[in-house]
Amino acid sequence: MSRTEICFIDLDGQRLKVGIKRGDGPPLLVFNGIGANLEILEPFTNALDGIETIVFDVPGTGGSALPSSPYCLGSLARLADRMLTKLGYQSKVDVLGVSWGGALAQQFARTCSHRCRRLILVATTPGSLMFPGSPFVLAKLFNPRRYNDSQYLREIAPKIYGGDIRRNSDLIHAYVTHLRRPHLLGYLYQQLAFLGWSSLAWLPSLRQPTLVLAGRDDPLVRLINGRLLAKLIPRAKLEIVDDGHLFLMTSPQRVTPMIRDFLLAALGG
Repeated sequence: MSRTEICFIDLDGQRLKVGIKRGDGPPLLVFNGIGANLEILEPFTNALDGIETIVFDVPGTGGSALPSSPYCLGSLARLADRMLTKLGYQSKVDVLGVSWGGALAQQFARTCSHRCRRLILVATTPGSLMFPGSPFVLAKLFNPRRYNDSQYLREIAPKIYGGDIRRNSDLIHAYVTHLRRPHLLGYLYQQLAFLGWSSLAWLPSLRQPTLVLAGRDDPLVRLINGRLLAKLIPRAKLEIVDDGHLFLMTSPQRVTPMIRDFLLAALGG
């Protein structure tokens, strides 16, 4: 059963759909993957029992309205900061970013450093200057057909997501059930925001304690990207998960203890 409270807020004409699961301690702001709606992350946020989580649909995805123009990751980070204020969160939050959302999480930690207490980077990269996966796999990822044709997604999922889905294709069914097709222009805006973006030059300046989680069998984001992030961020540590790109959804029981221990241990740091 979903424990997420859904609300819609307006920020300077931009309507956002937000999901909040109530809990204790510093809240965890979660940035989702490209084209993904907040419902996809409910198995993970529910598994983080006791920790408050905030997830929102990026403009043009899920239930959030299409923005009037393209945006950069810096402007989206500032939008998230204003969203927190409007929701009544005045102090620092912990931040977690998945895949494309991991780039946004890095940008938030830099642009809104006054807001970011701890940082968790999941199956992500330092941007366009990364160690890429197979061009064949990446082409399938950026093809919006996977949102329009559930059978097609089931067929390609083992190859693009790897890990447990490669070993048990039935795991993709729950993902497909919660998936909502993004607006095609909104999906394009997300791709454009990532195009040419890189954090390599300023990762050493990040001061937040950081947990980097990387899948051992991730065809989209090779493990070496996680190793690079952990090496360049001064206060980072790397945990390798024996799964693929979607381990946050397919293996929440495996990764939530790591995340919980990191966040709770950080309370004294």
